[in-house]
Amino acid sequence: MVFVHLYLGNVLALLLFVHYSNGDESSDPGPQRRAQGPGPAPTLAPLTRLEGIKVGHERKIQLVADRDHFIRTLSLKPLLFEIPGFLSDEECRLVIHLAQMKGLQRSQILPTEEYEEAMGTMQISPLDLFQLLDQNHDGRLQLREVLAQNRLGNGRWMTPENIQEMYSAIKADPDGDGVLSLQEFSNMDLRDFHKYMRSHTAESSQLVRNSHHTWLYQGEGAHHVMRAIRQRVLRLTRLSPEIVELSEPLQVVRYGEGGHYHAHVDSGPVYPETICSHTKLVANESVPFETSCRQVLPPGVLFYLNNVTGGGETVFPVADNRTYDEMSLIQDDVDLRDTRRHCDKGNLRVKPRQGTAVFWYNYLPDGQGWVGDVDDYSLHGGCLVTRGTKWIANNWINVDPSRARQALFQQEMARLAREGGADSQPEWALDRAYRDTRVEL
Repeated sequence: MVFVHLYLGNVLALLLFVHYSNGDESSDPGPQRRAQGPGPAPTLAPLTRLEGIKVGHERKIQLVADRDHFIRTLSLKPLLFEIPGFLSDEECRLVIHLAQMKGLQRSQILPTEEYEEAMGTMQISPLDLFQLLDQNHDGRLQLREVLAQNRLGNGRWMTPENIQEMYSAIKADPDGDGVLSLQEFSNMDLRDFHKYMRSHTAESSQLVRNSHHTWLYQGEGAHHVMRAIRQRVLRLTRLSPEIVELSEPLQVVRYGEGGHYHAHVDSGPVYPETICSHTKLVANESVPFETSCRQVLPPGVLFYLNNVTGGGETVFPVADNRTYDEMSLIQDDVDLRDTRRHCDKGNLRVKPRQGTAVFWYNYLPDGQGWVGDVDDYSLHGGCLVTRGTKWIANNWINVDPSRARQALFQQEMARLAREGGADSQPEWALDRAYRDTRVEL
């Protein structure tokens, strides 16, 4: 039906973080070698988690030999911290320089051709789909119930105006009240919807994310500053070197004037039908979907690489709310996830300051020293850049919610390193040409 691209249920929610989630995995192919008969995996130690204490709490932490840093708690839901001066101005300029040398590509959310192919495999009746979308079960599909699911769109950000224009074009809402009955919903033809969507090319301002990005390798053989940043993150998070070293490379992102990223969560839901992208190659399992299992928004955290002339804050719309209700994100004409229109209405906004780092945990603890459920309060976005350019870098730490599968992955990667040495590092990751690069100051 016309709202297949907006469908929310648990099974279809997996599509949010399928291989092309947030556009991040599409340019990061990862290792191509599959494990061959690994032995029993060791038991992993509990994950370390920093304590927030209370909002505003500050503590001293030594991340480099010659100076102290201070870490400040910004919120408890999600557990969010800020570290001023995490990077020096020189380091910020060098990261930008390396990213420019490598070249950036437009960030994508969900490639249209793959999205349509996936949608084509879905078999669901109009009644079932209507009931899933009808959050308050009143038998009427209201605009905000549709908008609540537009995170599953094909890269477009849907507004009330967009939805109503589509209703009118495909004659879905005869009385024009913006509310669909089950009968009206059932009368719609999916082919009309696809035809409408294909005939309307989205401008960059209408996308879920409007930015460019690239990846910079941080492992053995990387530029010494890239290695130093990773080691600093290790000391900050206190996680094991095996977990941090086997996580994603550094992602560098440029938002030009007019750039934005609507509110989202960094890690996907993990259901029995999914497997984590980083451990899938060693898991002897066959599942239809994969997701980016990002435990925290480090390992390097989110780094601000420059001072932004106007806008560009990182917003946490529901930080430290007493309760969380997805439908409450959209009230009247205000969609708190919309970072182009309503960033000023979010609970917490972090101003980008060169060298400052922020990090937070995307998952709640499971009570047994491992990752539990996704923390809904970690919803965040990049506010509209109104003047100038915004440069940031992201380091994510990848942890599989399956402790045994994470252990198997680490064991197999250690074996490959022992047997292959430097040659075991995949060529896609090695930015050897940048190893001795220096930036002009």
